[in-house]
Amino acid sequence: MKSVLLDKSRHDRKRFDCGVKALNNYLQLMASQQLKKDNTRTFILEDEQHPQFIKGYYSLTMTTIDLNALPPRLRKKHQNANSAGLIARLAVDRRYSRKGFGEWLLVDALAKLLTASETVAFPFIIVDSKEGMAPFYEKFGFSSFLDTPDKLFITVADVRNIL
Repeated sequence: MKSVLLDKSRHDRKRFDCGVKALNNYLQLMASQQLKKDNTRTFILEDEQHPQFIKGYYSLTMTTIDLNALPPRLRKKHQNANSAGLIARLAVDRRYSRKGFGEWLLVDALAKLLTASETVAFPFIIVDSKEGMAPFYEKFGFSSFLDTPDKLFITVADVRNIL
């Protein structure tokens, strides 16, 4: 399996349905625009038999970090940090759910952000999870911010050790 950048001329965005309207709408209406504006990069996992069908996707960008929302030991260690990699969205089409593609997409996103961190340093990767999805990310070592349970983080050092 290999992720590719979203190509609106090649990928059938209208067919995609993960069951969350906001995630469907982003892929269908915003992802290509945000890519052109250099705001996010959206990566697609294509169906091998029908490459125009999207099994799942994720979007990556950078974000600022609120150090006060981190546990004290990390706040002290990274007191000069102000940015983090962000997995802004991650979704799997219902037709492909429960087959491990969500996990594969997450690992792929983490690998891409780890590579980026080798060029442009940042100490954290953040994910804005949809309601009820925090346990999915916690399985991979993410922790919730102190003030926002659906916003989670992992250190780049931990990702490096995991991957």
